[in-house]
Amino acid sequence: MRYETLDFDISEEVSALGLRGAYLAMGGLANKQSNLDFERLKQESLASILARLSAEAIAGDPILQGFRTLHEAAGVSNSRKNLAAPESLLKFLLKTGTLPKVNILVDIYNLVSAETRLALGAHDIAQIEGNVHLRLTDGSERFWPLGAPEAKFSPRGEYAYVDDANDILCRLEVRQVEKTKVALGTTEVFYIVQGNAAAQVNHIQAAVRRLVTLTKRFSGGSDRFLRLQE
Repeated sequence: MRYETLDFDISEEVSALGLRGAYLAMGGLANKQSNLDFERLKQESLASILARLSAEAIAGDPILQGFRTLHEAAGVSNSRKNLAAPESLLKFLLKTGTLPKVNILVDIYNLVSAETRLALGAHDIAQIEGNVHLRLTDGSERFWPLGAPEAKFSPRGEYAYVDDANDILCRLEVRQVEKTKVALGTTEVFYIVQGNAAAQVNHIQAAVRRLVTLTKRFSGGSDRFLRLQE
């Protein structure tokens, strides 16, 4: 599957929960371990975020609260293990003063997530089987969380991004997987820019522009827009 032909769809059941997002693919990318110019840009942006970041700001942020509301609508608890990715990322930033360093493609989308409080994810298209579907799980899907020693089956009734092999690529907007993790050899990526009812469409679109601009600046490539879910 290549980025020119990858398709993506959302079920009516998930749409009814109030999920909003934008989805795109990029190809011709040149991933790197690091880049000094990007590190300077990242540190400037993080300093600005940290200047107004606090535990109270995280708890009261309307977009982060929107993810908690989205979980409740899906019947998912808001326990610590179910924190939306941007909330976990901002708590890590508040605690450490920085973000995890993985590689340029991952570091870029993590930065945009911290800037926007949206849930961003990236998946190696070479590892995706068939197309991607955002739907409710039935419990038969395979789920191999990023960093976990082995795969397991998914809980039933959660929204998840699933490929045609019935493998989960992202559970809710909480956990990505080993199968499609972005590595240094990744050249084509499926991107998720997910929000909720509290995230305005123009905010999501601005996040997409920021993601694409930074990615092209530091890793090259071309982009193909797949869908905007309003």
